[in-house]
Amino acid sequence: MSRTPRPHRLAAGLSAAALVCVSLGAATGAHAATAAGPLMNYVVNTKATPGHVRKAEDAIKDAGGKVLVSYRQFGVVVAQSTNPDFRTDIRATHNGREVESVGATRTAAVSEGGMNALDEATATPVADPREGEQWDMQQIKADQAHAVTDGSRSVLVGINDSGVDDTHPDLAPNFDAADSVSCVTNGVPDRTAGAWRPTTSSHGTHVAGTVAAARNGIGIVGVAPGVRIASVKVVNDAGFIYPEYSICGIVWAAEHHMAVTNHSYFIDPFEFWCKDNGDQGAVQEAVRRAYAWATDQGTLSVAAAGNSNYDLANKTTDNGSPDDGPAVPRTINNDCLDMPTELPGVITVASTTRTGARSSFSNFGLDKIDVAAPGSSILSTLPGGGYGLMSGTSMASPHVTGIAALIKSTHPWWGPRDIERALRTEADDTACPTTPDARCTGTTANNSFYGEGTADALDAVTR
Repeated sequence: MSRTPRPHRLAAGLSAAALVCVSLGAATGAHAATAAGPLMNYVVNTKATPGHVRKAEDAIKDAGGKVLVSYRQFGVVVAQSTNPDFRTDIRATHNGREVESVGATRTAAVSEGGMNALDEATATPVADPREGEQWDMQQIKADQAHAVTDGSRSVLVGINDSGVDDTHPDLAPNFDAADSVSCVTNGVPDRTAGAWRPTTSSHGTHVAGTVAAARNGIGIVGVAPGVRIASVKVVNDAGFIYPEYSICGIVWAAEHHMAVTNHSYFIDPFEFWCKDNGDQGAVQEAVRRAYAWATDQGTLSVAAAGNSNYDLANKTTDNGSPDDGPAVPRTINNDCLDMPTELPGVITVASTTRTGARSSFSNFGLDKIDVAAPGSSILSTLPGGGYGLMSGTSMASPHVTGIAALIKSTHPWWGPRDIERALRTEADDTACPTTPDARCTGTTANNSFYGEGTADALDAVTR
């Protein structure tokens, strides 16, 4: 959560929903120039795994066809082509061995509109005015992932933060007021209209824009511009996030079926809550139980790693706690947790710069960081309809939250553990700096600076 001067503090079965609609790009490949025949639709059968389906899709495109719909859960792709030799050519392509069988769906030419009409209906929209400034979306390949999905309206994401300005033109189209709440009155849910709006901080509105700013020809585009967002206000006017606020927020999110929640803060007043301290130990256990319960209900939590340039795997001292009164320097150990980011089942996100290097402020730690994402000088929404740059692991976390929402959109039957596995597996391995840094330990596949690597939206939604 960014409260000056401490920027980190906010810094199933088969159903219609299970299908994946793939954008209809221009036909490419060796057979794209084949003389046109009648427009026909085909079913292409392959093995029921994302990888095999993806290769079958590539074979379709290489044979001069277009993908209409992919049913990854049972290995069927519906395609369209004017190539009279489509059945033969698809098997002759590099990925043709992935095709088990292919057949036309009718004997007459398609009558309900050809590829040109479909292309017009699903054409890539004109870029939003400031989308070109969003280097962060390119770094995580969100711009490419949007060719697969912008996210499903059935996916609801909780912005557990300082409140969200639902009147912002880039957020209003995706905002869900009915499921928004404030938890900053003793951790008791306040459903008063507008109680979940920001009062003293722009932090939550900035986070919300990175997750889900709408694709609407205005401003910027979020990682998941097609999902819905709800404001779960857990930060009071003084900038504090007390344990009861955070517990209230995560329970509310789970009860209201939020698939993913973003937590760009640490719980006050202790940066690290120690298990062997009476009060702190009791709080640690209560918060742990709340987040574990939410995970069991189907809610994945994504959290900022923190902005103290601290090795979370080797804790020794805490000089800034408590932060709601005089700080008392103390010796700590690894049983002292930065919450919620170090809780079991919570995705911990470190920050990177435009060059892909670790941001100098980002916390780190071997087997503590799950993935990394852009967090330095990120352009996003501000209250009152504005836009601005902010930095922090608070800005990195919502990129991963947005990717998780896209994963849930393409795999609606997946639970938190499945999404977590995809985030980790599909992240791009990122090695330690070439200039030796003793703090970066581990391997290219998993190290203390980047965890499993830099988050990859494209691979995550096409796996």
